[in-house]
Amino acid sequence: MLAIIIFAFSIMYSPGPANMLALFAGINHQGWRALLYCVGVGCAMFILFLVFGYLGSNLIPSHYQRLIAVLGGLYIAYLAIKVLLASRAEQKSPAGATQLTFKTGLILQLCNPKSLVAIIPITTVQFANADITGSAILAWSLLLSIMSCGAPSLYLFAGSRLKKAALNPFVMAWLNRIMGALLLYVAYGFIFH
Repeated sequence: MLAIIIFAFSIMYSPGPANMLALFAGINHQGWRALLYCVGVGCAMFILFLVFGYLGSNLIPSHYQRLIAVLGGLYIAYLAIKVLLASRAEQKSPAGATQLTFKTGLILQLCNPKSLVAIIPITTVQFANADITGSAILAWSLLLSIMSCGAPSLYLFAGSRLKKAALNPFVMAWLNRIMGALLLYVAYGFIFH
């Protein structure tokens, strides 16, 4: 179960479109007004976790789960390498500031491919390995969606309080390196366990 938390944390808290929008909303002093955006992100993840959580085990026969775990592990390793390489790239901020709303967060996260990268391995492989079924899927979906709401909230806070650090490419590079290393650890677990 620790692997689920580590994987979800690494994917959800690494820089991505939802988190970067929250960061720049904080930098642009949108503050608490953008919190509904973060709640929208969390609600979208809750919906996706429920749908894939309850359908995942029924859609994929158990004899295919090992193959999916290995392929998922390889894909996660690929993502980890991309995140690590991004730590060397120069960070740029978006040109204009937009008002972030609940609807923006909900729609962005429902359409964000990064959400599926987080959800599908968790619901189809990790839930099955941890024997998470029935009402436990609901509880885990709620916990993980709260975690996903926390990611843009943390970036929003960082943008508003730590403006200098949030715009510092060195800080963002190290954040990417830490998240990349965590993803490599999770990929190892998917492939070899």
